[in-house]
Amino acid sequence: MSRRLLVTGGAGFIGANFCEYWRTTNPKDHVVVLDALTYAGNLSNLKTLIEKGLRFVRGDIGDKAAVQDLLRTEAIGTIVNFAAETHVDRSIDDPQAFIRTNVLGTQALLEAARAHARTAGAGFRFHHVSTDEVFGTLEPKDPPFNEQTPYAPRSPYAASKAAADHIVRAYGATYGLPYTISNCSNNYGPRQYPEKLLPLFILNLLAGRQLPVYGDGMQVRDWLHVRDHCRAIDRILANGRAGETYNIGGGTELPNLRIVERLCQVVDEKMKADASLGKRFPDCPASKGRPCRELIQFVQDRPGHDRRYAIDGGKIERELAFKADIALEDGLATTVTWYLDNEPWWREILAKTDATARRGKASG
Repeated sequence: MSRRLLVTGGAGFIGANFCEYWRTTNPKDHVVVLDALTYAGNLSNLKTLIEKGLRFVRGDIGDKAAVQDLLRTEAIGTIVNFAAETHVDRSIDDPQAFIRTNVLGTQALLEAARAHARTAGAGFRFHHVSTDEVFGTLEPKDPPFNEQTPYAPRSPYAASKAAADHIVRAYGATYGLPYTISNCSNNYGPRQYPEKLLPLFILNLLAGRQLPVYGDGMQVRDWLHVRDHCRAIDRILANGRAGETYNIGGGTELPNLRIVERLCQVVDEKMKADASLGKRFPDCPASKGRPCRELIQFVQDRPGHDRRYAIDGGKIERELAFKADIALEDGLATTVTWYLDNEPWWREILAKTDATARRGKASG
């Protein structure tokens, strides 16, 4: 039986990968994307899918009336909520934007979902995508986060996501809204906005720019390929119990410095194997036979930087038979290849970013 999904934030990194995954694995399902197309939303992420029947609607999850109308007219049976402001550094600079989207936006979306659920019939589900950052930070010998770990957010971003999680649970307890929540670890893969660590450093490497590593670079993260994340959400939607939370991890804890060093090695190897890359990216050290790691530079740590995240994925493995299966080495290699093969995609984003910066300087 075909399903009808609303994917909020579907033009962003994880949302667009999820839409691609879903249309590939469930081609008969009807998928509608709602996205406000803020700085990180990119309609080109969905171009091929739109040509094949995906419906795109530009709009804000905070517009309750418009969302409720969309749910009704499209007869939506499942909502997958990716819509969020996500970058910690941006949340430090402008916390209000994160409260507006992640907290108030989620609450408005829940209100629309609650009204729609009355007529949607059995099987309606609201799935909320969250982060491991709501749990705070771990010491080196602490056990990984599990679904019972108390929330202790330490950045405006993490606090806004923690608040959203609590509101989702409150709507389940108070109004009986069928929901599930997933808290994932650090995602990486194709189409990630270039301000995040891996795409930023890939593009810096190609341009011969320095790689600014915060502090001593020993902040530990659990790395999850976005494709594995999409598979996990599929399992939750198919067999996850309403009212439950599932942690999704990649099973690969690694300090930021080590992930950067591995990234440098991947670029070194690709440049060595393909001489044409050196001609395309002549400023990359590897194009001249030098190691990319010479670009690593340690910079002042950011305020409240969490030292370690780690995910205990035992629950989702036991209940839903999910375990990440993309090895970090393979994931890094394919991610670098994607950025090499999709230069127009990131060139357009960088051009827009530069233009915005120039306008800001001119108005300042």
